[in-house]
Parts: sequence; C-alpha cells; structure tokens
Amino acid sequence: MYAISLGDDGAELRPLDPWRAEEFLAHLDRGREFITQHVPFGLKATDVDSARALLQSYADKRAADSGSLHGLWLDGKLVGGLLFRIFDAETGTCELGCWLEPAATGRGLITRGARVLIDWAVDERGMHRVEWHASSANEPSLNVARRLGMSRDGVLREHHPYRGIRQDVEVWSVLAGEWRAARARADRYARPDH
Repeated sequence: MYAISLGDDGAELRPLDPWRAEEFLAHLDRGREFITQHVPFGLKATDVDSARALLQSYADKRAADSGSLHGLWLDGKLVGGLLFRIFDAETGTCELGCWLEPAATGRGLITRGARVLIDWAVDERGMHRVEWHASSANEPSLNVARRLGMSRDGVLREHHPYRGIRQDVEVWSVLAGEWRAARARADRYARPDH
C-alpha cells in the first residue's frame, strides 16, 4: 500500500486498514476524550473487535468507492487520521473529515494530509466539490478549513444533538477550479525566482 511523507518531521499518511485494529484502539484510548469533544468518531470502538469493525466499515466503503479512512503517523506512531466520510464519484462531491489525539496537535498534520487527499480527489478522481463539516465550537477544525482555502457555505443551526447539546454545524467547501488555482499560485510563489 502507500506511505506518503508529509514532510521531514517523520509524518506520514497511510491506509488505516482492519488489520491495524489494535494500534487504532490504542490510539483512540490515548486521546478518546479529546477526539470525541465535538464528534462521536470512535466512541463505539471500545475493544479490538469493535475497533476492527469500524475499520472494516471504511474498508467496505473504500471497496464500494463511497468513502475511505487514512491514518496519520508521526515517527511510526498512529496519532490521528483523515476520512472521506462521503465520497460520491457520480456527483463529484465528497466530504473530508479528521481526528487527532492531543499530543499531535499544533504540527499541521491534518492540513498537510488533507492537501494530499484533496489533490488526489480533484486530480485523480475528478471530484468537483470537497466539503468540510465541523461543529461551530470546534475552532481547530474550522481553522483547518480556512488554511485549506475553503469557503464557508453556511451553518446548519442546531443540526444534531451531541452530548446533550444541539450542535451548530458549519459547512465549508472548495471547488476543483478554486483548488487548482490556489495550488498554481502557491507553486508560482514557491519558485526561487519569486
């Protein structure tokens, strides 16, 4: 499979497959309270079998071309990940999301990994629209959307209950043409003649 370097700090993006259930569970256990502050991702993964079932559900989505799960490793240790929660090749729309344990925050791992996945979705799979949904209370996640150059489409007010509170969910997106144009500008300014 793949292991994509995300820089010279030992960060990598790799598949998060069912055979990694024990590693995934240990990662969730290290950061469960932090990871689940705003989303229920991983709440039901409380033992190896339930962790494997969650990973298998995304392996099945990948096989059906309707989603996928990608882990973020730092110096060989699983510390978070990104997922295509929804991936609809027919309409050209997908939703990218993330999670991270506290020890790995502040390093730009999510942003770097998301750039790789958006490049792939737009360039290889022909996605037209990449969405990012986040609780209005989840400022770090909203900041990732901003760093990725996404536009805030709106707020789904009191969208769903979580932890006894109805959550406002912000929807952010970037369109393929916008993504390519921003990447071209960044590439142009990264050249030594600028």
